[in-house]
Parts: sequence; structure tokens; C-alpha cells
Amino acid sequence: MRGDADIAALGSVIAEPARARMLMAIGDGRALPASVLASEAGVAPSTASGHLARLIEAGLVDVLPQGRHRYYRLAGPQVGELLEVLARVAPAGPIRSLRQGTQAEALRSARTCYDHLAGRLGVAIFGALLDAGHVAGGDGRHDPARAVQDRLSARGRDIDYRLTRSGRDTLAKVGVETDGDALRYCVDWSEQRHHLSGATGRALATRLLELKWIRRADSGRAVFVTELGRRELPEALGVSPA
Repeated sequence: MRGDADIAALGSVIAEPARARMLMAIGDGRALPASVLASEAGVAPSTASGHLARLIEAGLVDVLPQGRHRYYRLAGPQVGELLEVLARVAPAGPIRSLRQGTQAEALRSARTCYDHLAGRLGVAIFGALLDAGHVAGGDGRHDPARAVQDRLSARGRDIDYRLTRSGRDTLAKVGVETDGDALRYCVDWSEQRHHLSGATGRALATRLLELKWIRRADSGRAVFVTELGRRELPEALGVSPA
């Protein structure tokens, strides 16, 4: 027999600040070596090894061996969703410097939600696709009063979005291959609207990175629109990044 979910056991793993910083560092789906994670967490490499072992044991992190090297990544999109939920309900950390304030604003402006785009950029892209008739099924808004299963910082379930023919053509012109018309979405915690997720969301984020229209921050989940992206996104997807 199995009892209720042991939230306390999981919470004790995440509650350690160094381990929490490690999880946030790989929250965008990247795989990073222990040395980089040690630096992100502000601990010695020997200490980082112990923290990573705890995260692996808890089922939050996987190891990706490549030759003699080992890289660490989230165990799956469900862990990315967990981080998004925690980011919504957790109190904001104190901002003691201009750099910290800039990082906080960057996350709200554009970030990855595991392997797809979120924040104002992610919401704007999905909204532009809806406004142009490239996506049908809903209006991109999250209304807590009408929501049945949808919750902030979680995978959307209430609305059946789908690509239209013009949507398939538009994404194909950008170089995004789609597998069927059904679309997945998430409810964005910072914008309280919908952003594109699932296979199409992942393919779009990957393609925009390949085109160098966006770039990742050196660490963390923030992404930035490049000058090339500012020129190309309005024409390609109807989005004019701020």
C-alpha cells in the first residue's frame, strides 16, 4: 500500500539554498557540468557533488554522461513545472543590487519554462498568433473565475487550441516543423495569460535560438531578444518586442 505524497521529504531537498540555486540554473532544460553548478550555487565542487546526489536521489535531476564528463539536467518537464509553481508562490527574494533587480526584470520579460518560451515574450508570441488567426480555440487569457483545471504556473487543460492552415504556413516559413494541429499551452505565472508549450513550443524556441533572434542569458532562465530578432520578429510572427 502507498500513502499520501510525501511533500515534506521533497520540500527538505529543495529547501537547501544551494540545491535550489542549482535547480534554477538548469530550469531552462540545459544540461550543465558540476563545476558550473557549484559556481551557480556558490559552493565548493566537493560540496556540490553531495547536493547533486541528493537531487538525483529525489528524482529531480538526471545525469547525462558524455565521454569522461557528466552533465546534470532536470529529470523532466514535470520538474520544470514544479519550479514555475514554486516561483509563483514563493516570496520575492530581497534585491540588494542593481544586478539583482535587472535579473528579476529579465525573467519577467522573457524566460524559458523548461524548454519553451514564457514571460512577456512567450505570451506576446502566442497572443500574436491568436490575433492573426494562426491559432484557434481560445483568446489566450486566464480567467480564474472560469477556470476548471487551469492554474497559474501549470500546464493548461481547459482549452483545446489548434493550429490553423495559416498558422502551419507561418511557422513553416520560420523553419518550425509541426506534428499535427493540436497545441499545448501553459498558464504563465508572471503574465497570467497563456504561452505556447508542448512540442510546437519547444520547436519554436529552439528555432528562434538557432536563428539568433533570441539568446540565452549566461546563467539562469532569462532570454534576450537580439537586434536581429527585433528586426525579424515583427514580420515573421507579428511580435514587436519591447
